[in-house]
Amino acid sequence: MELKLGVLALLEAKPDKAGELKEFLIGGKALVELEPGTRTWYAFQIDETHFGIFDTFAKEDARQAHLNGAIPKALGEVGPNLLAKDPELSTIDLLAVKHDKHD
Repeated sequence: MELKLGVLALLEAKPDKAGELKEFLIGGKALVELEPGTRTWYAFQIDETHFGIFDTFAKEDARQAHLNGAIPKALGEVGPNLLAKDPELSTIDLLAVKHDKHD
C-alpha cells in the first residue's frame, strides 16, 4: 500500500527542558508501535531546542487515528511544562516516496 499522507509536528523546547523533551520523544516510539496504521514515524532533533515528529500513512483514517491517539494526548499533558510554545502541526500530502527494498 502506497504512502500518501503525512503529519509534520515541529516542537520548541524551553531551554532548560530540551533534554526532557528529547527523552519524551524517544519514549514515544513505544506508543506509536501500537498504531498499525502509522507506517513510518520519526522523532528528530534540529538544534539545541528544536525537535520534530514526522509520520506517514496510507489512508486518511489511519492519520486521523494517529492525530487522536496516544502521542498527541501525552504531548498535550507534558507540553505546557516542556514546550516554549504550542507545536506547529501540519498535515501533508506526499508527492513522491522512495522505498528501499534492501535492509
